[in-house]
Amino acid sequence: MSAVAESAAPAVSGGRTVNRGAALALLAVTQFVLVLDAGIVGVALPSLVKGLGFAQNDLSWVTNAYTLMFGGFLLLGGRLADYFGRRRMFMGGLILFSVASLVGSLSPSPGWLIGARAIQGFAAAVVSPAALSLLLISFPDNTDAEKAERNKALGVWGAVAGAGGAVGLILGGMLTDWFGWEACFWVNVPIGVAAALVAPRVLPVGAPSGPRTGFDLAGAFTVTAGLASVVFVLVNAQKVGWTSPETLGLGAVGVALLVAFVVVEARTRMPLVPLSIFRRPVLRGANVASVLQVMGLMPAFFFMTLYTQQVLGYSPLKSGLSLVPIALAIVVAATVAGQLVAKVGIKATTIGGMVVMAAGLLWASGMPADGSYVTDLLLPQVVIGLGAGHAWVALTIAGTAGASEEESGLASGLLNTSQQVGGALGLAILAAVASARTSHLFGTGDNPAQALSGGFGTALLVGAGLGVLAAVATVFLLPGKNAMPAVDEHAIELAEETDHIAILPVGDAVPAK
Repeated sequence: MSAVAESAAPAVSGGRTVNRGAALALLAVTQFVLVLDAGIVGVALPSLVKGLGFAQNDLSWVTNAYTLMFGGFLLLGGRLADYFGRRRMFMGGLILFSVASLVGSLSPSPGWLIGARAIQGFAAAVVSPAALSLLLISFPDNTDAEKAERNKALGVWGAVAGAGGAVGLILGGMLTDWFGWEACFWVNVPIGVAAALVAPRVLPVGAPSGPRTGFDLAGAFTVTAGLASVVFVLVNAQKVGWTSPETLGLGAVGVALLVAFVVVEARTRMPLVPLSIFRRPVLRGANVASVLQVMGLMPAFFFMTLYTQQVLGYSPLKSGLSLVPIALAIVVAATVAGQLVAKVGIKATTIGGMVVMAAGLLWASGMPADGSYVTDLLLPQVVIGLGAGHAWVALTIAGTAGASEEESGLASGLLNTSQQVGGALGLAILAAVASARTSHLFGTGDNPAQALSGGFGTALLVGAGLGVLAAVATVFLLPGKNAMPAVDEHAIELAEETDHIAILPVGDAVPAK
């Protein structure tokens, strides 16, 4: 964490002196908590079947409720941060997230827990873009030295997110085994409340920016409802069928709402998302590449978790421990990625990271029913994590390249939305692939372990293909180093990444052993 000390020099934002080291520490701790919560919940899900009486088919909604609210409200959350103030929304979102976590720990029934997870998702959609925007404000990029400090801050942010994923996996197994699933929800309550109380002392105000002459309610409604509808279709299609009237009808409604959103934004005087922002090739390329990367990467956590517990027979704690290497590899990659971007550029770093990630997914796709942990899980995880960490940081930098302070919340919301949609879409596709392959292997006489591992491996193989596709998209969509604007940066949850373990539906998407 030396970068925190190096960044401790005060900066001035809006006439207020900001201790950048303290601001980065608080924002990183907040990201840590959000990612920690995701990892904990992912490991604890199987215990909810017995502990709270969840039906297997309903268990997926513990994560799906979070996905729908987080993905659906991210753009609105980013714009609210710009409109009402970043620090104010950051603090309010943290308090709401903590309250929802407490309610979740006290839930008397599955419906209560699903509702609490939905509120957590909404709160995260408020906190995430506000936190990233505050990071940008705390670390301006007016000089070369400031740009270097900003890249170091992003490296710390990514490293802490990876550490939160690792700790969440371990802590989730420990708390579930020792105290029950409830402990996995209340553990982050005191941290979230403390962070909200400390925020006024160390964070810049992040005052509202731009004219406050109105709010684009029509745009907010159409984009939120449209994205929520599309994400719901993606995570629910496995249950009701891709060609069912429910899927086709709600999918058509979602698409129509998104088309209406574009029409509204083109005509309103104060749009929620000014369409002119998509004229920037770096922002466009970063968002497209992020969607493809997350489509290939996020489902890997889901399938490796199922593989360790359903095929290899690991306990929740052992399963969590077995997946720590990928989170630690991301920590290492994120720590040095900012320096690599400064040397070779965003485009080269992204392409290299994508290719390495795809190689790791290809390696992991060979997982056998009687697999060896070292060769079939440990080493592939390290390769996946190193590649994904470099590409992720590079794309988060590109995602806000050239964005002004007034647009920082919007840019972060766009990138996070791309990741959420990519995660939901990727899991929906790869779960369908895994399910079809598993069913086929069952039909040909393979035993359950062989059929499950074959389905999981096939899904990871498709994920590797998506990683290659992301690299190809980067080649064509991101400009070269000399054409890249001044490197802004901006941080993703890999928490969405590992936090995005929380967006991976768990339930009957893949046949249980």
